Amino acid sequence: MAVNSMTGFARATGASGGWRWAFEVKTVNAKGLDLRLRLPSPFDRVEAEARTRLGKVLARGTCFATLAAQREGSATAPRIDEAALEALAAAARAAAAKAGLAPPTLDGLLGVRGVVEIAEAVDDEAAVVEACAGALASLDEALAALADTRRIEGEALAAVLRERLDAIEALTLAADANPARKPEAIRARLGEAIAALMELGRGFDENRLHQEAILLATKADIREELDRLKTHVAAARALLAEGGAIGRRLDFLAQEFSREASTLCAKANHVSLTAQGLELRGQIEQLREQAQNIE
Repeated sequence: MAVNSMTGFARATGASGGWRWAFEVKTVNAKGLDLRLRLPSPFDRVEAEARTRLGKVLARGTCFATLAAQREGSATAPRIDEAALEALAAAARAAAAKAGLAPPTLDGLLGVRGVVEIAEAVDDEAAVVEACAGALASLDEALAALADTRRIEGEALAAVLRERLDAIEALTLAADANPARKPEAIRARLGEAIAALMELGRGFDENRLHQEAILLATKADIREELDRLKTHVAAARALLAEGGAIGRRLDFLAQEFSREASTLCAKANHVSLTAQGLELRGQIEQLREQAQNIE
């Protein structure tokens, strides 16, 4: 399976039964799957089906799906209240005759408030059903384009992640081969430290100092951290090869990488090991930043 990014955008348009519409779908990073739909009337009846279709394509991320629809031609229908018009006309003629004025005109009477009402045109149910089906088809089209966009970006992210894993592996191997980790180097440094302490006075127990030195050397051993780092590299590569919705597992591995690198820095008994540990942490942070973009 492919590795997908969580970010993408797609748009599809359509028309049917006097309606024209455009369906836009945009996704951004998120910890889980959050679907946010905006559907105008009468298309709001397909919200449940639209959510189902989105859920089949998307596994993670915040998705904004917006449908903009417009009906062609007049969307309203005027209605004349004939009873009110007749009553108004009779009253107006009587008043005009009494005052010696010209009789009222039709356009004047129609301008009186309440005589003409503007009502929303009633949608034909069959046309609405057809338009809703067409809108869902446009959603499928947009989702297909969105999936392609997320896959292409995901492939680019996977390449970056593999580069970071290669760098982490190289630094881990370099730390493992660091001359400062060799037993003779550790013994030499400890011997110098003990000699310096013995020169300060005769109150030190040399055997006790040797015991403490051995304990400190044991605590400073980074074999376990190096082995875990190598295991995490292998696990991350396996996830990338597996593909699919691996973002959460990659993010967890990145946290484990960071924990081991921090412990390595804390245990490092030589400046060269500390430098390698800090560089490891930098590469791991870059890995984690990119992993958070993976679905």
